[in-house]
Amino acid sequence: MGHSQADKLATHERIVQVAARCMRERGIDGISVGDIMKEAGLTVGGFYKHFDSRDALVTEAFIRALQDIEHIQDALKTAPQRAISTYVSESHRDNVGRGCPISALVNDVARAPDATREVFTERVSEIIDLLVRSLPEAEDAQDKAVTIFSTWVGSIGLARAVKDPSLSNRIIEGALKEMLKLYE
Repeated sequence: MGHSQADKLATHERIVQVAARCMRERGIDGISVGDIMKEAGLTVGGFYKHFDSRDALVTEAFIRALQDIEHIQDALKTAPQRAISTYVSESHRDNVGRGCPISALVNDVARAPDATREVFTERVSEIIDLLVRSLPEAEDAQDKAVTIFSTWVGSIGLARAVKDPSLSNRIIEGALKEMLKLYE
C-alpha cells in the first residue's frame, strides 16, 4: 500500500525541519544525510524520494530556518531597539538550534552551494534595508545599518564561541549597548 501525497509532504517537512535545526547546531558540513534521516525517524534510502541532492536539502532547510527570524524582521518595522535586543541576547546565544541561521551558519554559507548563498544574500540585504528604514533619517543610515547588522551577527557568533561565560556576556552587553547608541 502506497503512501498518500499528504504523508509524503509531512515526511518531507519533517526532514527539512530536522535538517534546519541540525545545520544550525552542527554546521552544514557537520551533518550527513544519514544523520538527518535517522533523526527524522527514516532510512537513508528514502532521501532521494524527497530531494534531488544534499545541496537541494541544504538550501530548503536554510530557507526554512530563516522563517525563525521573521518575527525579528517584523519587529524591526515597529520596534527596532526591541528587535535588536531580542537578537543580541543570552537567550538567542543559548538557543542555536532555533536561532538565526545567519549568525549560526555565516562561515558555512561562504562555502555553501550558490543557491544557498543567493538566499542568504537576499535575506541579509532585506534586513539591512529594514535597518536603514528603522534608523533616524541620516546621510549615513546605510553605513549604520551595515554596522548594526554586522555587529549583531558577529556578537552572537563570538558569544557562542568563547568558553568563558563572563566574556560571552560582556560581548553581548557591549555590542548591544553600542548598537542601541546608533538610535539616539
